[in-house]
Amino acid sequence: MQCMDRASLEQLLGRGLSLAEIGRRFDRHEATVAYWVDKHGLQAVNRQKHAARGGLDRAELETLVDTGASIAEIAEKVERSKATVRHWLKQYGLQTLAPPGAPSRPGVDQARASGQAEPVLECPRHGGVRHILDGRGYYRCRQCRIEAVVRRRRKVKETLVTEAGGKCRLCGYSRCLAALEFHHLDPTTKKFGLARRGARSIATLRSEARKCVLSAPIATPRSRRALQSFRKMSVAIVSQG
Repeated sequence: MQCMDRASLEQLLGRGLSLAEIGRRFDRHEATVAYWVDKHGLQAVNRQKHAARGGLDRAELETLVDTGASIAEIAEKVERSKATVRHWLKQYGLQTLAPPGAPSRPGVDQARASGQAEPVLECPRHGGVRHILDGRGYYRCRQCRIEAVVRRRRKVKETLVTEAGGKCRLCGYSRCLAALEFHHLDPTTKKFGLARRGARSIATLRSEARKCVLSAPIATPRSRRALQSFRKMSVAIVSQG
């Protein structure tokens, strides 16, 4: 496990960043950040807020359920997360009177009833924007969906580049992630280009990346003859470790 230094953690915690936010900056899981925060004797932001507070009272839940409150409304009332409320409702064998999976945003029922594929609905993040009906029957914000795809693609490339050494095997360039490219050492084994990864699993992408050499555009020739020489040189460098 790579060490996270105390000074950096202390500075970020002092600025009010949560463990999840720090994790995104260091490319580490929230649990890993929590481990090093505890290891260095530091305290996370809102530690008391997120500390374990025990179970929910059955009588209080029964009263709220009887009033017709939804899971979201119960969560707000008891000041706990919706996941916690669902857990204890299940533990006690209780069920809210609201239909399962009832939409919480206005306009969703009307859009679904009229068969709209891309209605304009309210997104908590982007406001009133166009939503897309996905295969499960839920409306998803188009912009949120685009941002999620961009984040996933960047995360996948970061993973593949790191596993390939993190820099150009020919010149050592590593400054810009977007500038690094994967080139197949043997074109006959190529199934797809990693520049167009598509909706493939990380295991499939790793398998294809192992056939490639990581290089920067400045080190990659474009003519056919130069490209052949480049591949031979890349194979020699890779074989030397």
